Amino acid sequence: MIPSCNMMLQELNRVLCEKLEDKMKGTVVEGTIQQLFEGHHMNYIECINVTSNLKEGYVEVERLEGDNKYQAEEHGLQDAKKGVLFIDFPPVLQLQLKRFEYDFMRDTMVKINDRYEFPLQLDLDRENGKYLSPDADRSVRNLYTLHSVLVHSGGVHGGHYYAFIRPTLSDQWFKFDDERVTKEDIKRALEEQYGGEEELPQTNPGFNNTPFKFTKYSNAYMLVYIRESDKDKIICNVDEKDIAEHLRIRLKKEQEEKEDKRRYKAQAHLYTIIKVARDEDLKEQIGKDIYFDLVDHDKVHNFRIQKQMQFSLFKEEVAKEFGIPVQFQRFWIWAKRQNHTYRPNRSLTPQEEAQSVGQLREVSNKTHNAELKLFLEIELGLDLRPIAPPEKTKEDILLFFKLYDPEKQELRYVGRLFVKSSGKPIEILAKLNQMAGFPPDEDIELYEEIKFEPCVMCEHLDNRASFRISQIEDGDIICFQKSPPLEKEEDCRYPDVPSYLEYVHNRQVVHFRSLEKPKEDDFCLELSKVHTYDDVVERVARQIGLDDPSKIRLTSHNCYSQQPKPQPIKYRGVEHLSDMLVHYNQTSDILYYEVLDIPLPELQGLKNLKVAFHHATKDEVVIHNIRLPKQSTVGDVINELKTKVELSHPNAELRLLEVFYHKIYKIPEEEKNLGPQDRLIHVYHFTKESGQNQMQVQNFGEPFFLVIHEGETLAQVKMRIQKKLQVPDEEFAKWKFAFLSLGRPEYLQDSDVVFTRFQRRDVYGAWEQYLGLEHPDNTPKRSYAVNQTASLIDYYFSKDSEISSYSYGKLESFSFVNICRNRHTFEKPVKIYN
Repeated sequence: MIPSCNMMLQELNRVLCEKLEDKMKGTVVEGTIQQLFEGHHMNYIECINVTSNLKEGYVEVERLEGDNKYQAEEHGLQDAKKGVLFIDFPPVLQLQLKRFEYDFMRDTMVKINDRYEFPLQLDLDRENGKYLSPDADRSVRNLYTLHSVLVHSGGVHGGHYYAFIRPTLSDQWFKFDDERVTKEDIKRALEEQYGGEEELPQTNPGFNNTPFKFTKYSNAYMLVYIRESDKDKIICNVDEKDIAEHLRIRLKKEQEEKEDKRRYKAQAHLYTIIKVARDEDLKEQIGKDIYFDLVDHDKVHNFRIQKQMQFSLFKEEVAKEFGIPVQFQRFWIWAKRQNHTYRPNRSLTPQEEAQSVGQLREVSNKTHNAELKLFLEIELGLDLRPIAPPEKTKEDILLFFKLYDPEKQELRYVGRLFVKSSGKPIEILAKLNQMAGFPPDEDIELYEEIKFEPCVMCEHLDNRASFRISQIEDGDIICFQKSPPLEKEEDCRYPDVPSYLEYVHNRQVVHFRSLEKPKEDDFCLELSKVHTYDDVVERVARQIGLDDPSKIRLTSHNCYSQQPKPQPIKYRGVEHLSDMLVHYNQTSDILYYEVLDIPLPELQGLKNLKVAFHHATKDEVVIHNIRLPKQSTVGDVINELKTKVELSHPNAELRLLEVFYHKIYKIPEEEKNLGPQDRLIHVYHFTKESGQNQMQVQNFGEPFFLVIHEGETLAQVKMRIQKKLQVPDEEFAKWKFAFLSLGRPEYLQDSDVVFTRFQRRDVYGAWEQYLGLEHPDNTPKRSYAVNQTASLIDYYFSKDSEISSYSYGKLESFSFVNICRNRHTFEKPVKIYN
């Protein structure tokens, strides 16, 4: 018995509502907005023009693609509409724009940056309440005003959120970007957050140039509206008592700090910063924070002193801070030398100490900055209490001393001495041994630290030459060490001061990453910037336990893309480690390594080809890797391949075609010999993708040749293509066919004569015109980025020509060369057809 139409409608409504109840919560409103909804709503199913010829007791419902309609298919049922009606709306309405969705074609989440405009006021009662259910309270006016806009800037894998808010619904908008809050106008809060594309202003407005458009990646993500009738209850004044106490304390502190900074800045011209270095600072820093010169002035005690203050009064401030009486203080002025070192130059005269701080700064500082750098000399008595500094004559020289321990590879500051310029180093050896804690008669070697930029200069000091002859002056640095026994010199990595300072100056910690995992640090090594390629790979091999360092290949880091460079470093292609770490004037501390199956010098003498072999009677395509000497010919490639593949018959001929970015760039001679009424055309697979400002054609898959005949229609050509590619009817029906010229598709109808579109016989320009098959790319996606530039090649492989002799990069720039590396480009194979 066939049930009545009304009964079937009730059953249809019940079944659909049960199946769709959960799925319809939070569905699309107006096609583009997804709600975060606290009100109430009802689901409905409305059947339209339903006929009664149904199977007994059974209704099958299927969603129509691209529409919010459901269709009962069996025996001629027509459409059913589904939707949502709202019983009431909340006082605060939050709407989430659908900016992110799953792309089934790309098998990934994508961000939608299309333009979507939203109003300042949103009337949900419009069109006679089309969103409201019959049970809704029509006395409530559902007119909403925009309160805030949450913005997402960036892509699906990362970005930044910030918000535009009107706290009181006034005309003034505020931008809340982390802890920074600024005033913004309504254009910034609304129009600039719609998304879509933006035009760059023309540089030559007098010329009729096409404006350049680019996609805006900052756009509205969520909207908050407040109902007009409820805004007085929701938007209220905030009194101080409404703010938590800890926030009031923090805000008060921040306001005080802000006021202090304002006063500091306003009075900055009235003050001078005096940085005072002492022996304690030298002991603390040398050998830890610094190795050259004496001190880092940014890490010493500083005083903020008014410029008009007398220097004698400043000394009283120092006495309070350091506990050193004024009469025991002697200050030295630092000076920058021509060799870019920074040393105490001379002590202040009594006349200079009588001046103001501002006057003294102007005299001592030729660069006129706001700082005055001084060294405080303090002499201690036997009881370690401060005493008056000794009187200094022109004959006296103040020297600073560093001690180097070759066994521990340590450098430290041990003190300072006054010496006579006519004196000799041999006269102070006992004193230096005492400062170092050595026996009085210990043999020691002395070196003068001269400079460290651009290279280290540290020279041995003659113990029997006077300081004047050795050109030693105030502020100079003498490094000394025990004289090493000859038998121990070989055991010590850095046996003397110059070698140690050279090491410190050039040492570089390098983070090594496996090329297979370019985002993860594998290990770190401390190396020297002057290490050679062999030095570096030897250390890497030792680290990973590899016996043969020549099997290590290194690749530099691209500082801009944060990825490995496309090409590895050639064996001994650079002199030093410093050259490996430089990228366009930027220095990196990252190198990538890989382990090869043969030594790198041997590999660089070979060509590596990736060959896709198409069998005449089998659909399977097998990829083979072939490695041959550079002087090998294409015939050698084919002979090598014959040893790896199964031929259709023993005397089968092989032909070699080059495929680059899914296009064929040279046609074998035997396929040029066609009849006068035939055309040999290129056929490529393609999809269309959205670019910056236009749709772009993207080729993929395996290309092929096709012979077309005069008068042959597209319908006839399609039949041959379907048979050739073995595509099922259901899938093939979705394919579109287009004539492409210079990358622009012109879609064809089944009745079109394909032959008339390809009038040229010049197949050398085949990339300009071809038959395109538009359909989804269902091949597995690469997990790495690809270079989108397609270069063109126009030559033919002959069997007796060398594989290293072709003009386009000598086959070296193709990604099917050097395929043993995991490069960040497509692996484009050479095709061999049987």
